[in-house]
Amino acid sequence: MKDTPGSLATRESSESEKANSEVQLLSSSASAPPVQRFYPNPSDNPTQSASPGIRFDFNDGCRILLPEAGQPWRVRLSDLDTGNVIFETRLKAGCVQTTKRYYLRAGIEVWLGDDIALEHAYNASNKSVLINFPVGTIGDSLGWMPYAARFGQVHGCRLTCSMAPPLIELFREAYSEIEFVEAKDVDAKRYYATYNLGLFFDDKANVHQPCDFRLVGLHRTSGYILGVDPKEEPPRITIAGGGRPIAEPYVCIATQATTQAKYWNNPNGWREIIRFLKDAGYRVICIDQKPAHGAGLVWNHIPNGAEDETGDRPLAERARWLKHAEFFIGLASGLSWLAWASGTKVVMISGFSHPTTEFETPYRVINYHACNSCWNDPALRFDHKDFLWCPRLKDKPGQFECTRLITADHVKFVITKMPGFGAHKRL
Repeated sequence: MKDTPGSLATRESSESEKANSEVQLLSSSASAPPVQRFYPNPSDNPTQSASPGIRFDFNDGCRILLPEAGQPWRVRLSDLDTGNVIFETRLKAGCVQTTKRYYLRAGIEVWLGDDIALEHAYNASNKSVLINFPVGTIGDSLGWMPYAARFGQVHGCRLTCSMAPPLIELFREAYSEIEFVEAKDVDAKRYYATYNLGLFFDDKANVHQPCDFRLVGLHRTSGYILGVDPKEEPPRITIAGGGRPIAEPYVCIATQATTQAKYWNNPNGWREIIRFLKDAGYRVICIDQKPAHGAGLVWNHIPNGAEDETGDRPLAERARWLKHAEFFIGLASGLSWLAWASGTKVVMISGFSHPTTEFETPYRVINYHACNSCWNDPALRFDHKDFLWCPRLKDKPGQFECTRLITADHVKFVITKMPGFGAHKRL
């Protein structure tokens, strides 16, 4: 996933003072430089109206737009859950917007002179709310979907989720109470509030997330962003019909990933495990999208002995293979999340991410004797463009030792802890 920018606001001065970093004063100046965004733009002006000529909403933070009125306005923004006054200022006209973009049950008070002109407490009940998912991620979105649904349930809002078409097809029937749209079809003027889900690597000021996602988990961070219970649960998904794809007992594997740090870098690992599984009576099916993946001179191929079911197939069809598998063996990558959503036991081989990063599985394989969990270290910035990213040991003898030192015997030991393993072994 791409990282997301920090503050998205430009400044304006209008007989006001910035009391702290919680709020920014905005202008509608056409000369302001364009800001790169990774989500659909909010509406140019706040979507909710109030007398006299005030507009407000909770899209991209809490926003209040005030017209010229012949005398100064006084604005106070509060966090209703903590009892803190976030910001208070006077201005002739302009827009006040909170710096924080994640969920905040904000209270708005506006005076014109000495008379109260607006008093509003955040309440999304029966109102249209948009949650944006970044395009191009599978595992992240699978992990985040339950929290979006939880937000809709908690607030009783009319929820819309913006995401990529393959994920819409996976979720639409399972979450019939939610409207799903592509980012290009978002009508920003409809929404009372908007929230953006993502992994914000450079958000040191916690503008887009209340706490660093590396500390709370890849999926649970969306619970914090949306202000709902961060307890994990698998998403509901659509699983293609047709029943078992093959009659014999089988295990699904996925060996490819977006960066070499995610791979099982033991050169003999997959070959030994596939032979081990076949000897135990299982067919071994590789369901990666690509039979080979890499960059430059480094390429990873489907392991010898696995049956090739790779290809660009619908996620619901992949879920069908996973649902009927005895179990799944994969990496800290998207198909492991899909296996979890399908209700399949997951053996996850990983070392670059700490176990708290992904969903809980009793069959996690990690070697704590090797370097590990670099992805969760806030001091080590993940480089999406570097396929060979290994921040502590790159170009050293220990490069990728986090998984290179995970032995086939280690994985076999974890597999054999599964109830019923080997019951199909051929006599």
